[in-house]
Amino acid sequence: MIASVLPAAAATRTPVSASKPRLGFLGVGWIGRNRLEAIATAGAADIVGLADPSQDMLDQAQRLAPFARTASSLDALLRMDLDGLIIATPSALHATQAEAALSAGVAVFCQKPLARSAAECSRVVAAARDADRLLGVDLSYRHTAAMRALRALVDSGELGEIYAVDLVFHNAYGPDKAWFRDIESSGGGCVMDLGIHMVDLALWTLGFPKVSEVTGRLFAQGKPLPARPVCVEDFALAQFTIGSGAVARLACSWNLAAGRDAVIEATFHGRHGGAAMRNVGGSFLDFTAERYDGTRTIALVQPPDAWGGRAAVDWARRLAAGEGYDPAVERVVEVTAVLDAIYGR
Repeated sequence: MIASVLPAAAATRTPVSASKPRLGFLGVGWIGRNRLEAIATAGAADIVGLADPSQDMLDQAQRLAPFARTASSLDALLRMDLDGLIIATPSALHATQAEAALSAGVAVFCQKPLARSAAECSRVVAAARDADRLLGVDLSYRHTAAMRALRALVDSGELGEIYAVDLVFHNAYGPDKAWFRDIESSGGGCVMDLGIHMVDLALWTLGFPKVSEVTGRLFAQGKPLPARPVCVEDFALAQFTIGSGAVARLACSWNLAAGRDAVIEATFHGRHGGAAMRNVGGSFLDFTAERYDGTRTIALVQPPDAWGGRAAVDWARRLAAGEGYDPAVERVVEVTAVLDAIYGR
């Protein structure tokens, strides 16, 4: 949590460009710094404020944004006359922090999950709508070249009607912060952390059709969990119906003996062929896209692909262009509702 113990930086801001939005960063751990570096490298905004309870994290962030001032709290950041705020704090804080910023007239780009439930998501979306401010969520795998190629292929109709989707995300390590494994702080385990990306990719690729018949089985250290679990899961299997009858199957986990660092796959089966996004050699960053025609495999995309900060840069550029509320963010509520159903809540 952002506390009131952070010293103010002595550095003076450089003059900002009238054409660039003024951004603050709430949370500058690894993911926050990665997004900060992407925006700074792209020249998409002026980074004017930083807040984090760790002085070490602040020091590292200020090496990337040396003229940004530090702040002791969200309120102190908002007093810096921000146009936008990037939130990379523990999940339990996202909704409240995003609502506060939006209500203050500040656009928000938030790490996933935007909130721990669809009801919380709806409140944040409503705040963005009421304030007419741009709200973005870092569902970053949409921005990989591999998934862009798959979506274009599905949209073209070349695969025919999609009738099945297989979604897999196994992280052989799992999170290294204690709050991830506390259900009140995280909202859930591997489904909330990893499954959210895969559910989003399935619905985004298929144009967000209606979802029904959601079922899920959750496990913790090999033992089944009841519906509405009171502890986080480290392994999950789920199934849901998309549109008029297509079936999606999800498997995700932390700390699974997967034989590699990660297994990340999204495969779409159509009446005239299939296609998949797959990680390469256990990598968290390198992906291929392939089309399947009978026994033939046709490569569509190969790494490298520097995709990690694209969602943040895209949001910053849209903010610079003067964009306000975008109704497309309401789809995040639909994704989170699927997670709610997997959790039985």
